[in-house]
Amino acid sequence: MPNTDQSLGSLSSLLGTFNMAAVSMRYSHFAPRVYNLCRSLNFESGKIMPSRAFCSDESQGYPIILLAKHFGTFPFNHGLVGGIVATDRHGPHAQHGKDLFIIQASHVGYDPNSKQFGMYRRLQTSQQNATSNCGKICNALEWYLNEYKFAQNNIFLKYEKGKHLVIIDNHLLHLEREQGLFLKLDHFVDVDNRGMPPLPESSTSTAKVFIASKKLVDSLNDFDWNADSLQAIQQDLKPDLFYFKRNISQHADEGRDHLEKNLLPVMPYIVSSESPALTAAQANTQIEFDRTFRSIAQDPAYKSKKVLFISGLNIDISPQSEQIFPLTKFIPWAAYIQDENGQQQTWEQKELYEKLMQQSLENTDQINLESAIKVMQNTKEILLPF
Repeated sequence: MPNTDQSLGSLSSLLGTFNMAAVSMRYSHFAPRVYNLCRSLNFESGKIMPSRAFCSDESQGYPIILLAKHFGTFPFNHGLVGGIVATDRHGPHAQHGKDLFIIQASHVGYDPNSKQFGMYRRLQTSQQNATSNCGKICNALEWYLNEYKFAQNNIFLKYEKGKHLVIIDNHLLHLEREQGLFLKLDHFVDVDNRGMPPLPESSTSTAKVFIASKKLVDSLNDFDWNADSLQAIQQDLKPDLFYFKRNISQHADEGRDHLEKNLLPVMPYIVSSESPALTAAQANTQIEFDRTFRSIAQDPAYKSKKVLFISGLNIDISPQSEQIFPLTKFIPWAAYIQDENGQQQTWEQKELYEKLMQQSLENTDQINLESAIKVMQNTKEILLPF
């Protein structure tokens, strides 16, 4: 797993290109727009098979209902927990429709009362509790957040007798560990050509005291070195100062640990962000788009088919007591398009958003779900030959 400054830098640059508020839209607006976008690409009405790669969380039900309403059919299930795309389902999906639409979206809850991402109010619980959302993402982050908190609280800085000192807990200096948070020591102290730290200035029972490198001092522009006592590094433990190693079980691709594998290279940026669950969902969406569009382009099942694949982020805004469903918002990220002649193109976020906004909110092909259910209720029963 890459841990180099270059690989982390490229990933952080990718995260930085993901616009949020300016391109978000209510799902009740997104669903008709994306249907009309399909029609603008010459997808045939009544012959489009939508597919969704969503988490299994019940908060994803409202988007699914809206997609069914506007596409006139229940969408195929292309997703695994956490918003991972099950690429081995491409073949069955391709067989179920003439023209094909796929949407992948990681999701994150938002509680407007606490203004916190990663939480969602569950109306069906006894006290309408707010719990983690996406639970898969939040559970995957827990170990990393604990490791990060330990490091934040056990690296200390001090200015004493004209020297900038950094005091590092012995645990963080044990480089032979198989997993955990590892410091980029060359950012903290002046290491030798083997990457080994110098002899400490002194030791305590639990830590080593080093002279801080000029690189560290220069990077901590806002830190008050003149304070009288030791100060924990806290929020100044920036993502370029550390990386993670994690023993992730080697299941097959898209298995139980696929989400964590996606997030591991960019985890320093996730745990140090203001809203880790939001940043993690964003990163997973970006990684899954890059992985999935390549699998679609290469899969024989989609050859000679019109395909529109869109990735984005579902924001599940917790419902209030009088509401049944969340006020879900969609943030588009990127799209891949191919036609029946094999012509392919991708749309970046700005272009995809503009394409969607050009579409009408009116969909003359949408179905009335209540009427459709009544037809089924009133149809003469068909007895099975048992």
